[in-house]
Amino acid sequence: MSLPQISEFTVRRYANAKSFQRGEAYFEAGAVTTIIQRGQQLQAEVEGNERLPYRVSLNFDDKSVTSASCTCLYNLDGWCKHIVATILVSTRQPEIIEQRPTLEKLLNRLDHVQTQRLIQELVAEQPQLIDVIDQHVNWMTNPAPKPLSTNPERQITVNLAAFRGQVRQILREAVRYFEEGYEEDPIAEELFSLVQTALEFCQRDESHNAIAILEAITSTCTENWDEVLEYGADNDEIAWELNLAWCEAILSAELTPEEKVDIQVNLEAWQDEWNADFTMSLDALRQGWDYPPLLRVLQGNISEMGVWEQEIPNYADDLAQIRLKILDNQGLYQEYLYLAQAEGQTQEYLTMLGRLGRVEEALAAAQTVMKSMEDAFALAKTLAEQGSLPQALDIAQTGFNLPGNCQYELGIWTSDLAEALSDPNAALLALKAAFQVKPCFVDYQKMTELAGEDWESVKINLLDIVRTSRSWGLESAKVDIFLYEGLIDDAISTVSELNSFHAALIHRVMKVAINYNPDWVITNARRRAERIMDEGKAEYYSEAIEWLKKVRTAYLESGRKADWTKYREKLIEIHGRKRKLMGMFKERGME
Repeated sequence: MSLPQISEFTVRRYANAKSFQRGEAYFEAGAVTTIIQRGQQLQAEVEGNERLPYRVSLNFDDKSVTSASCTCLYNLDGWCKHIVATILVSTRQPEIIEQRPTLEKLLNRLDHVQTQRLIQELVAEQPQLIDVIDQHVNWMTNPAPKPLSTNPERQITVNLAAFRGQVRQILREAVRYFEEGYEEDPIAEELFSLVQTALEFCQRDESHNAIAILEAITSTCTENWDEVLEYGADNDEIAWELNLAWCEAILSAELTPEEKVDIQVNLEAWQDEWNADFTMSLDALRQGWDYPPLLRVLQGNISEMGVWEQEIPNYADDLAQIRLKILDNQGLYQEYLYLAQAEGQTQEYLTMLGRLGRVEEALAAAQTVMKSMEDAFALAKTLAEQGSLPQALDIAQTGFNLPGNCQYELGIWTSDLAEALSDPNAALLALKAAFQVKPCFVDYQKMTELAGEDWESVKINLLDIVRTSRSWGLESAKVDIFLYEGLIDDAISTVSELNSFHAALIHRVMKVAINYNPDWVITNARRRAERIMDEGKAEYYSEAIEWLKKVRTAYLESGRKADWTKYREKLIEIHGRKRKLMGMFKERGME
């Protein structure tokens, strides 16, 4: 399968400015040493700061990248530099990608004996694989438990022993993970995946299978949690995910009175034994869909208390969201609207009106009930999907006057929509709104096109935004913009006090500033190099030399060779006994 065309603009949107800059540097340095395509997946090895290369995996369809992961520890905004470098290789040098067969095609080339031999050899190399294979073999070969009912809708057709085995394996792996000194919680993500499997059965109208799986997961966690508790693991996240899943499974199933009692007994026991809170699930079990206040709401009789008779619990919104999801799946759209309105689920109410094509009704309701930027963004996207583009633009523009935390995303989306509607002024204003919360060089360049003859007045305001922005992680974007405009003093001010984590960015500014302000380069680079040398941090001597190179260049470019020679002799006098450092002096041309 051919690779999708991914523009540089798209890459910059998914990676912050620093990651893109470093990823491009990795690409240009040839750090992507191996890149292989197998069907709809790219796998690459990227050399970095560790002894072993980082491994990047990209999955894609015919339009774009659908998922991207890397073995590095980067956990900030967007794609890491290794992913960026890999994508740049795939778009700029696709001819170097090695085409290899998919796993399915590889296995099709083996007969039964060869397949067995392959598995045996893999286990010999990686003994821990035997546990994974053991689980999956049991899952695939053991007969499913005997159905609890003759009703086909209530038959349990999943292997619950396999699910219990997977939970126990996850907890055992977590113990090993903790014992090896890792601090991150390795449990939640793996258990979340199992819970999601249960919910997939709900969506296929197999709620009794979902309930059986949730029983297996919850009971096994309760019985075996002591294994990880002593390492400080807590169950808050997974217990909450289970709570949500139990609510959905309970409300999706038609339970007999006996089944309700069994579930109630189990949930209450797990609460006590596991120190978890399943109050919401127990409320969902008690209320079902026959709860009188709920029935009144679903019939259009809406009161101030919504579906609650007494005090509204703190999980009311979560429970309402689950009920709305089920009503949506069942096509009960009018009941959905009544419940959303009664429970104050504004975003869901407005977007459902839009989905149903009731655009005028949605626009009228938005005037009175829309309270947040997120509400406006959701409704605008729904209207756009329905083909009501001018109305979508109006709602999106209204969103900028509401409180919220999605101004950048809303601004980018609105700008693209306005441009598609041939409204460059609206596109400019929306992009400026995005820029106010997250200055970005790509967006800055885009605004030069949109502003046209008004660019000079627009630029003044944008530069004020850049100078006054104090958000973390914008240093690279600021430098990009300042250097683009030739504002070297502003670039210097941006990087002067940054730590060595930003070394590449500081070096970039120094390279430009050497002829403009050599004294700043000398003073700043000397301070950084001397701190490393004075503290005798041998592992960072290479960095010190790089700073000294900037000092040397600034002295020489400004016609002060004698000053450099004097400073160099002073360094040798002070640090002459540091053999590693002096060796680097000679090797790297610091004469």
